[in-house]
Amino acid sequence: MSEEMSPITVEEALERVLACFHPLEAEEVRLEEALGRVLAEDVVAEEDIPPFPNAAMDGYAVRGEEVAQARRDAPVSLRVIGEVAAGEMPSVAVEAGTAVRIMTGAPLPAGADTVVPFEQTDEGTPGMAMEPGWVRVLEAVRPGKNIRPAGEDVHRGERVLERGIRLRPQEVGLLASLGRTHVRVTRRPRVVILATGSELVEPGRPLPPGKIRNSNAYSNYAQVLACGGLPLRLPIARDRVSEISARLDRGLAWGADLFITSGGVSAGEYDLVKKVLASRGQISFWRVRMQPGRPMAFGHIQGVPLLGLPGNPVSSMVAFILFARPAILKMLGQKARRKPEVEAVLLEDAPAYPDRRRYLRAIVEQEEDGGYTARLTGPQGSGILSSMVRANGLAIIPESAYPAARAGTTVRVMMLDWPEVE
Repeated sequence: MSEEMSPITVEEALERVLACFHPLEAEEVRLEEALGRVLAEDVVAEEDIPPFPNAAMDGYAVRGEEVAQARRDAPVSLRVIGEVAAGEMPSVAVEAGTAVRIMTGAPLPAGADTVVPFEQTDEGTPGMAMEPGWVRVLEAVRPGKNIRPAGEDVHRGERVLERGIRLRPQEVGLLASLGRTHVRVTRRPRVVILATGSELVEPGRPLPPGKIRNSNAYSNYAQVLACGGLPLRLPIARDRVSEISARLDRGLAWGADLFITSGGVSAGEYDLVKKVLASRGQISFWRVRMQPGRPMAFGHIQGVPLLGLPGNPVSSMVAFILFARPAILKMLGQKARRKPEVEAVLLEDAPAYPDRRRYLRAIVEQEEDGGYTARLTGPQGSGILSSMVRANGLAIIPESAYPAARAGTTVRVMMLDWPEVE
């Protein structure tokens, strides 16, 4: 075997994979369609938010210096000269000895710098008689209290959103508050998914003896969708070079930005994806010093990157998390592409290998002191997909821990459900 095809480290494999991807072109979408998309532009505010000083609550707009000493046994009486509701403009200005009744969000009248809540006046005190046209302030209110100044949220000219972030509901709301109806986002990469293997049967069909369900295509489809890609699923390819090649041709016609295959990348007689890739393109590597997921091919077919994931369901998912997900996020232009890690204390022994790093499914819990513990989900076989359901992290067991990382050892754990970090 050539040195080029010798097993490589996880870091080297990821470096080779990511070097082949670049952010895709931008497209403009309606704000209603922007959730979950990756921003392809810096957003600069063209106006202040709010655009004018306004009331933070219902009450009376007053001059703060006049009510700064008010108290129940020495109330301050002010003449009410008007009222302003949200969406209206004040028709009067507040002068000494006057107040304007105001609703939350309404523009502050000229001359006013403070809002006294109803609860601190005779209007908001049950059983207290009011004099028509007047209000009594019963408690001291600091000048400037209960108002929202212009630009309190966002100042005109301020960069409020940075390209490369994934848009959440709060970013969509901020864009709307800036008056935007459309936003530029990165085009979603077309990720063509192919499961290979004559033993595979689609869900919903009878399961003959010796056959298994095609789970990889669906978990990979979901993973592509979850990280923002556009998954396109091909029919199962049986273990025939002609059939695998024909499926890939269909994906090329669809305009694939990335192929994700499962199965057919080990060293067996029927592991044909690697052979098709070598004959129609090029292979960068096909074994990584990790477990699960050691047999994994990466290369290009007619210029399109192809990640050949293992056939075992857990191996396929772990390899996707480590390599396919960052590649898709890079195509999306997302800055945060690394799954966060925490240090956790193992609650049981975790066997190690001398020649490869292990990623063991684990349940991570936070203790009262803020630290984390990790316990394995049980047997770590590469076909036990239910263990991925139970896990919220992957405990990373380095080669240096061989023959085992003992209970009580602190290890790094990659958190599966936490958002990516830079």
